Amino acid sequence: MAEVKDPKYRNLLLGLLFDGIGMLSYAIPGIGEFSDVIWAPIAGWLMTRMYKGRIGQAAGVFTFVEELVPGMDIVPSFTIMWLYTHFFSNKK
Repeated sequence: MAEVKDPKYRNLLLGLLFDGIGMLSYAIPGIGEFSDVIWAPIAGWLMTRMYKGRIGQAAGVFTFVEELVPGMDIVPSFTIMWLYTHFFSNKK
């Protein structure tokens, strides 16, 4: 696999990977919701590491809650945050 040097695209690839991990709970019926209890704090922490400041903290809380609520795993929170950061944020 090629090394991604640009942090912008590294965060996109990591975000897609983390969103995929979050959606894996649908693949294992019954055990999936238990795995969300483990994945939710990890995902929230990862979000705060990838995106600094208040927006990263808010996204971390959102990701934590989104992973805990049953049926909400379909929301790609890491990808949405990447899109917000690189296309919709006024901060350049």
